Amino acid sequence: MSLAIVHSRAQVGVEAPAVTVEAHLANGLPSLALVGLPETAVKESKDRVRSAIQNSGFDFPARKITLNLAPADLPKDGGRFDLAIALGVLAASGQIPTEELVRLECLGELALSGEIRPVQGVLPAALAARAAGRTLVVPKANAEEACLASGLEVLAIGHLLELAAHLNGHTPMAPHQSGGLQQQIARYPDLSEVQGQLAAKRALLIAASGAHNLLLSGPPGTGKTLLASRLPGLLPPLSEEEALEVAAIHSVASQAPLDCWPQRPFRQPHHSASGPALVGGGSRPAPGEITLAHQGVLFLDELPEFDRKVLEVLREPLESGQIIIARARDKVRFPARFQLVAAMNPCPCGYLGDPGGNCRCTPDQVQRYRAKLSGPLLDRIDLHLTVARESTNLLGEHTAAQSSADAAAKVAAARLRQMRRQGCANAFLDLPGLQRHCALQAEDRRWLEQACERLHLSLRAAHRLLKVARTLADLEEAEQISRSHLAEALQYRPGTDR
Repeated sequence: MSLAIVHSRAQVGVEAPAVTVEAHLANGLPSLALVGLPETAVKESKDRVRSAIQNSGFDFPARKITLNLAPADLPKDGGRFDLAIALGVLAASGQIPTEELVRLECLGELALSGEIRPVQGVLPAALAARAAGRTLVVPKANAEEACLASGLEVLAIGHLLELAAHLNGHTPMAPHQSGGLQQQIARYPDLSEVQGQLAAKRALLIAASGAHNLLLSGPPGTGKTLLASRLPGLLPPLSEEEALEVAAIHSVASQAPLDCWPQRPFRQPHHSASGPALVGGGSRPAPGEITLAHQGVLFLDELPEFDRKVLEVLREPLESGQIIIARARDKVRFPARFQLVAAMNPCPCGYLGDPGGNCRCTPDQVQRYRAKLSGPLLDRIDLHLTVARESTNLLGEHTAAQSSADAAAKVAAARLRQMRRQGCANAFLDLPGLQRHCALQAEDRRWLEQACERLHLSLRAAHRLLKVARTLADLEEAEQISRSHLAEALQYRPGTDR
C-alpha cells in the first residue's frame, strides 16, 4: 500500500490537539516533501527519520515521498512527530502492517540509531488519547508520566525495532505496568514552629478555608514569609482531576510532574521577574509562574518591589482563573486558578508604625511607596492584615501552638461544607452563588451597606467581604452568616482612605 495514516498529538498550551500523519509513496525521482505547517525542528525530522530507518535495518524507499501533517493550519513543532513519520514511511512501503496503526497514537523523537528519545507534554496527549479510546505509544522515559492517565493502555518502547516487531507480530509487547505512581507525602513546614502571631495564623486559617487571597504587611522580621510558607500545609489534598491538571502543566513546562505528584504547587518568583515570566509567553508560548501555581499558592514577597506593569497583569487571572496569550497565529489558554499570598513592608525603610520609632521615611516617600500598588489590584485581595512585631524570645520555650495538622483538619471540614453546598470554594462564588449562599438578615444587610459606605468599598470589595464572612461561618459550622462574621470580615478589608 502506498498510503499510510498514523495518529499523533501536537502541543498547544496545555492541550493536545490531534495530528494525522499521512505518508504517500509515488513513482518519480527520489525525494521527500514534508507539508502541514511544520516548524524548523519538524522539518529536520526527515533527516533523523531517514537515518533511523536505515540504521534499524529497514529499507528507506527510493521513491517520491510526501508527508502531510494534518490539520494544515495547526503549527507543528518539536521532535514529537518523528516516530509517527517513521511508522508512516514504513507502513506506506509495506514493511509493517497498517491495520494496527488505526488504534495507536505515537509520540517520540528519533535518534539516528533508531532509539526513541523522550519528549515533553506527554500527559496532555495521554489524557486526549484516553478520551479518543486509543493506545498511546511513548518513549520508555515518558511511560510513567503517561500512566498518570488511569485507564489508558500505554506501550513503552526504547527502539524503533521494538515497535516494528510488535506490529509485525514477531514480538508482541504487553502494556506498560506502572510501578512508581505512589502518592508522595508532602513535607511542608509546620505552623506550630511560628511563635505568637495569633492574628496572622487566624488569617492564614481563613485564607486556606475559603481559598482567599491574602496580603501581609509589617516591619522586617515579623514572620511574613514564615507564615506564607505554611499555607500549602493547610490546604486540602488535590482531587485526581486537579492533580492531573497540575501534572499536565508541569509536563508542558518540562518540570518532571512525577516529582511533585500530587502536591499543591508553591511558587515564589523573585521581585525582578518580568511580565512574561509571570504570565507566560514567548514565540512558542510557555506557562508562566501564575500557571505553574495553578491549584496552589503564588507567593509574592516584597510586593511593591515588583514592577507595577508586571503586577497589573495579575488582575484578570485573579478574576477569571485563566490567562490567554495572543500571538499573530493563534491564542493559547493557560489555566491560572491560584491563591495569591503577598507580603510587603509598610514603608520603604520598613518600620512605619513600629513601636521602636525607627521609621526614617517622609510622608511623601510613604505615599510614593504605596502608590506602586494599584487600587484595582488591592481590591482583589480578600484579606489585608498587619503583622506586628512580637516580643523577642530567641530559641526559648513558647506556648504550644496549633499544628498544621490541626489547622488542616479545620480547613478540610470547612472546604467539605462548601463543596457539598455549592461545589466550589467560597472565593470562587459567582453572583448567583452569592445570592443563594450568602443571604443576610435585613438588619445585618443594612449594617453592612452602611459600613461599606463609610469605608468607601467598591461593589467587588463588598462581594469579597461577603465571601470571607461565609468562610468564617463555615469554620464555625453555622448555616447563616451573622453580624459577628461580618464584623470580623470587615477587619480584613481596609477602606480607600487608609
